[in-house]
Amino acid sequence: MTAEIWDVIIVGAGLSGLSAAHLLRKREAKLRILILEGKDRVGGRTVSTEIPAANGVDRWDFGGQWVGSTQTHILELIKELGLETFPQFNTGKRVHHMGGPDAKVRTYRTSIPALSPVVLMDLTHFMWKIDRLCATVCVDDPSRTPNAVELDSMTLHSYIEQHAWTTELKEEMGLCSRAVFGVEPSQMSFLFFLMYAAAAGGVLPLLESTPGSAQELKIKGGTQQLSECLAEHVGWKNVRLGSAVTAIWQDAEWARVKTATNTFLGRAVIVTCPPHLAAKIHYQPSLPSQRQFLTQNMPVGHMIKFIITYKTANSRSTSLSFSGSKSLEGAPGWASHLSLHLPAFWREKGFSGEIVTGSSSDCPFSVTFDATSPSGNAALVGFIAGQQAYKWSSKEAAERRKAVLSCLVKYLGPEAASFIHHEEKDWAKEDYSGGCPVNVMAPGLLTYYHPSLRRPCGRIYWAGTETATQWCGYMSGAVQAGQRAAVEVLAELCPTTLTQEEQEAVQHSQTEGSGQQTPSSKLMYLSTSKAMVIALTISAALLLARRQNTLHKVKTYLMDVFSTTKNNIFLL
Repeated sequence: MTAEIWDVIIVGAGLSGLSAAHLLRKREAKLRILILEGKDRVGGRTVSTEIPAANGVDRWDFGGQWVGSTQTHILELIKELGLETFPQFNTGKRVHHMGGPDAKVRTYRTSIPALSPVVLMDLTHFMWKIDRLCATVCVDDPSRTPNAVELDSMTLHSYIEQHAWTTELKEEMGLCSRAVFGVEPSQMSFLFFLMYAAAAGGVLPLLESTPGSAQELKIKGGTQQLSECLAEHVGWKNVRLGSAVTAIWQDAEWARVKTATNTFLGRAVIVTCPPHLAAKIHYQPSLPSQRQFLTQNMPVGHMIKFIITYKTANSRSTSLSFSGSKSLEGAPGWASHLSLHLPAFWREKGFSGEIVTGSSSDCPFSVTFDATSPSGNAALVGFIAGQQAYKWSSKEAAERRKAVLSCLVKYLGPEAASFIHHEEKDWAKEDYSGGCPVNVMAPGLLTYYHPSLRRPCGRIYWAGTETATQWCGYMSGAVQAGQRAAVEVLAELCPTTLTQEEQEAVQHSQTEGSGQQTPSSKLMYLSTSKAMVIALTISAALLLARRQNTLHKVKTYLMDVFSTTKNNIFLL
């Protein structure tokens, strides 16, 4: 059978692959574009599912779900597709439980947990050092970061052990690693952690739901519709589902892309699947050894995501008092519609729905958030990640559900036991994903092998969120990476469609060691006594006024103070 001929073949119908196809189509409508996807759906690591809810059924995201106002690439796409966002609910008390099952459960209302003065001092000092290091990272080429070899030779865990004073802070950082990456701090390079944070604008944006942070906004109707809308624009006839790529062979004329049943010829191929899946494709001739070694040593996080739906205030009672003596029963349509927007039980009790817990034997999850839908259906979303996911994934679903509900009752009250529906997704068991949310790098990879992550190999170009330089690991990073790969392909196939700036950017990105040298480290020498005085002052200020912007103001002040110091050393 004669092989089909295409201009561009894209491996993967997630956000990165479809964003690449969309840009190619916009720039040159005559290009013949084929998208091959192993799954039976588009969306990659985003999937939206309808489940039972207070008002019938509603749709929730079981993969990537949040966007932020600083994530320009995804926001521009959302606007172009005519979709809407709504804010993550974060008003009320947050639950904080670290130190094991018998430790005290605390609540707080600001972005700063209810920690002891000593731990606050440790936290402030530690975050100051991390932020200063992030400022020195060259995201485009991390090997050009000052002290890159030393930073890349250690894990996040080893850095925490050396520079965190208290057991409580070490536990907090372990939680952060699981919640953000789905891995333990011992599994990734410290330089990779710094690069990832720098690509997001710092560590705190990765963790918070405040404006500009990673958990700021959600998309009405779910995130999978982004990929579905892009597939509409590109043309569903050009999307082949259930077509996992097994091999890519290149010669002087074509790239031959093979599935179990077909062979396709293309002038260019964009591979957008996660690195650990790209490594399973058979390449002929073999890829450069640097590329092979890199993708074979980028483990993917392990995360189980669950959604639990609940009755709203009105559905929990037979009637609702209205204007003193009336009820909504038999009320006009406008009055009965109020039931759609009555609060979930945790909101009634003054909770935000956000729970942060450390690793323990009885609590599977690391964090939860309010997941109430735009139509008012009450829900909580939670994540079982890292070593907790490894442990609990081997248990029966009913046992996991029982443990999750038991903890929710403990933290939010007995109402948590009266749920409508519990649904979970273990991404490690998802075909053609094998894990979530992102692949990380082990020590030593960034300084020696990172350039091969994006560098084209003949007719093969690389995309996917792991290759992004802005919001790497997030949906916005996936869009940026897909668009970057599309521009690289256009530079070869249709260079006249590119601006001069885009052509220069392609030349720059494909030049080995092209990253700009960042300024030398600005971490200043700080005596132990001076550090203690400053940290104690900060802790006192935080205890007296736990305001949202206190930490930011203090850190800004410290940066101004230390910018006048001329001493310059590596790692305080």
